[in-house]
This record gives sequence, structure tokens and C-alpha cells, in this order.
Amino acid sequence: MPPAAPRPSGDADLAERLRTVALLRGSFVLRGGEVADTYFDKYRFASDPALLSEVADGLAALVPEDTDLLAGLELGGIAIVTALSARTGLPAVFVRKAAKPYGTAHLIEGRTVKDQRTLVVEDVVTSGGQVSTSTLQLRDAGAIVDAAVCVIDRGVGGAEALADMDVELRSLFTAADLAAGGDPPGG
Repeated sequence: MPPAAPRPSGDADLAERLRTVALLRGSFVLRGGEVADTYFDKYRFASDPALLSEVADGLAALVPEDTDLLAGLELGGIAIVTALSARTGLPAVFVRKAAKPYGTAHLIEGRTVKDQRTLVVEDVVTSGGQVSTSTLQLRDAGAIVDAAVCVIDRGVGGAEALADMDVELRSLFTAADLAAGGDPPGG
């Protein structure tokens, strides 16, 4: 099993800006079917070049030194992995949820992952379901995957599920870091 993930490294000013831009209140159905009264809309920061750049700077500090390749997950991880790739100089691939039925019909777009130490990049981790699925797909393609990074770990079991697969989850923030008025963000 991988060692414990480092403490999230995001700073309080960035957390406040992300909270202001992307924390929504209402009624939201989460990926796992749960209903939450708050939601962290990652597209609101991913579409803001200044915030996205700051997120990439924070995530860069969490990239393991022996990383060869970054793998962004469709759709939320794509903007993040692109910014992180530009920040670190590491090449990136894009992992689809399903191979497209036309053109190259690839599940993993960009380059070969075989024998590459690959870091999975995601926006928000809840149960770890999509990171787990994509990790298995990357491993099936020959990638070496033992770590993942995310902007937000909601702290509801994703890190533990990934640890069971020998994947260390490193997060820039936890839901508690971004809580406003005591309510952890969803999404």
C-alpha cells in the first residue's frame, strides 16, 4: 500500500477565491446519486485562466518526482491536466470514459502510455470511481499508475478506495478546506 498522502497544499487565499467563484447552493444530485445542498462547480474555475493557472501551480507541487506522463480524465480533468502539463513540462494524455466509435477509436488519446509512470489528474474525487476505472484502463494499456492528484478530495472514501488499488491520492484541497459556513462542497 502506498504511503499516506501529503497534507493538501492549497493556500487559504486560493481556497477563498475558489469558494467565491465555484461554490453553489441549491439542490444537486452528485455522481453517486447522493443529493447535496452545496456543489463545487469546477468548470467555473477551469474556465478562468488566472484561477486555473494558480490551481496548476498548486498541483505541480504534488506531482511525484518520477512522473513521466500526466493523464487527465474526461471531462473535468482535461483542462486541469492541460494546464498542469504546461506548468510542469510533462506530456499529457486524455482518458475518455468510453472509446469513441469513429476515427482512431482510442480510449486514451495523445500518445502511448506503455511503461510510462503515469499520474492520474482529476478535478474532484468523491468515491474515487472514475479514477479507479481509468487507472485500470491505463494499467491495461501498460501504464504504471500508483498516484493520482485532484483539486478537491471530498473526503468521503475516495482516497481509501484508491489506496486499496495501491494508488496514493494527493489533493490540493479537501472539502473541509473549502467549506463555507460549515457546509462541505459537493461535486
